[in-house]
Amino acid sequence: MSTLEPERGTGTGTLVEPTPQTSHGDGDHERFAHYVQKDKIMASALDGTPVVALCGKVWVPGRDPKKYPVCPMCKEIYESMGAGGDDKGKGGKGDK
Repeated sequence: MSTLEPERGTGTGTLVEPTPQTSHGDGDHERFAHYVQKDKIMASALDGTPVVALCGKVWVPGRDPKKYPVCPMCKEIYESMGAGGDDKGKGGKGDK
């Protein structure tokens, strides 16, 4: 049974949305700089709230993004947005 669909024949159901998981690992697969809105990076720096990258990764930034290659999925999404993007991009590149 999907957590987003009630069981058939049981009356009403409860929709359960999964909670986003922040990343705390240091695995090589996470060693990328991601594209995030600039204002979200600033808010995270001030209050420690997680950010969401273009690729969907959720984490609390804490490393220098210049030390890592850009996430291929974020880069592809950013480039497909064209010049009319909504302030996401290299200036708002988050870390890890």
